[in-house]
Amino acid sequence: MIRIYNTLLTILGNQNWWPADTPFEVAIGALLTQQTRWNNVEKAILNLKDKSLMEPEKLANTDNETIEELIRCTGFYRQKAHRLIIMSEYFLLHGDAIFDRPVKELREDLLELKGVGEETADSIILYAANKPKFVIDAYTRKILNCLGISGSYSELQQIFEARLDEDVELFKEYHALIVEYGKQYCLKHRCEECVLIDIGKTLI
Repeated sequence: MIRIYNTLLTILGNQNWWPADTPFEVAIGALLTQQTRWNNVEKAILNLKDKSLMEPEKLANTDNETIEELIRCTGFYRQKAHRLIIMSEYFLLHGDAIFDRPVKELREDLLELKGVGEETADSIILYAANKPKFVIDAYTRKILNCLGISGSYSELQQIFEARLDEDVELFKEYHALIVEYGKQYCLKHRCEECVLIDIGKTLI
């Protein structure tokens, strides 16, 4: 796995992902990015910031219709508006102290929130709480599948976590590199140019 990481790093360089000013903004971004592209999320976040709503108390006390209009560009905006309010209320109730909790407890807590699945929860844990939890997204699944590796979310996650040092910054950079590689190669069907196939054979 580290060979794949080093190869991606050589090709793509440091990604320094996730762009956000606060842990709360990371959590909001993690919800908004579901089933949409990041450029749409950036637009929505800018809309929320323009209205000074990127704070738990303000967002939690904003009506659904207002939020829906601000995040319409991300798709499924009605569902997402409701879920943003729930996330805001969660932050309002617990504050950033939620990130002091052990990873297992924090993950279980997040997964109880409506609209938060494993990928969203792990994104919040890794990028907002700065705790080691490897994020498995669609690009990760696609790349591993091309390498002949399949499994459930937890099984794929274990492949990475069992073979890598428990390093937050490594997990962040690795995940970001996979996403960028997926955008540049997988999304554009540049399969014949893939540099990971031979490395991947050693994982099977």
